[in-house]
Order: sequence, then C-alpha cells, then structure tokens
Amino acid sequence: MPTPTKGPRLGSGPSHEQLMLANLASALFQHGRIKTTEAKAKRLRPYAEKLITLGKRGDLHARRLALRKVTDKSVVHELFTEIGPRYENRDGGYTRITKVGSRKGDNAPMAVIELVEAAPARPASSRAAQPAQESAAAPEADDQAAEESTSEPAAEAQATERAEGESSDSEK
Repeated sequence: MPTPTKGPRLGSGPSHEQLMLANLASALFQHGRIKTTEAKAKRLRPYAEKLITLGKRGDLHARRLALRKVTDKSVVHELFTEIGPRYENRDGGYTRITKVGSRKGDNAPMAVIELVEAAPARPASSRAAQPAQESAAAPEADDQAAEESTSEPAAEAQATERAEGESSDSEK
C-alpha cells in the first residue's frame, strides 16, 4: 500500500480531495478519458485502478464498497457491467497518463488520463509457439489479399465497359 501523502492535498483538505477524486473517477469512467493537471492525474490513477479491481470482482460487497467512494449509481453500474469485465484478463495497468503540455492561463502542466483498451487474452502455454504460427499465416493472408485486390478492379472495369456498351447501343 502506498504511503499517504504529506502536506497540502491538491490545494485543500482531505475531505475535499476525496470528493475531487471521486468526481474525477466518475468522469473518467463515463467518458473513458479526461484532461486534468498532472498532479490530479497521478493521484487519480491508483484510486481509479482500485475501483476497476472492485468492478472486476463483481459481487455485491464490491459494489457497495465502490458506492462508498463514487456515489453516482449509474457510473457504478457502468463500472461493474462494462469496464470491469473488459479488464477481466488483465492484472492491473488499466489507465494511461499522457502529458500534453501546459495550460494557457496559469502554465499548469496538463495530462490526459485514459482507460487502456483491454487486450485479448492469450493462454500462457502457447505464447512461444504463437508468433511462429502468425508469421507462417501472414504470407498466405497477403497472397489472398493480393488476389482479391487484383480481381476487384478487373471486375469493376468489365462492369463499366458493359455499361458504356449498353448506353452506346441505346443511343443508336
């Protein structure tokens, strides 16, 4: 467990920080990505990832624990029905922070925090064998794609020639 921060808490008291993090987390879960200051994004990451872990559990107790932190029922419902199952095969690392420069008014460093798209699950035993199979399948797929792409323009050209031939016949 990370050590608690000492000193000022995002410019206010601890209760205001908890409410701010809850609102940021609910906005993140609703929109998938939000733009905020780097300090808030760094404080939001562990908060949001713990809530996503509760969403992965999916039981009633986890839902009640999440409702303690985020009081919006529609956001908690989305967390447990859509976001949690999406990361079922992922062990952490659900968010990404990207620095985007400074804010125009006060030159505060800004960042975008977003939910990472979940990668499809691969079995652990076949990870070494799978790249060799993919490289063997890739030339076959390229050959099929090349054949399809060469046959499509030819078919289109024949269709336009037929249409031109029919229109010239009707003009005579």
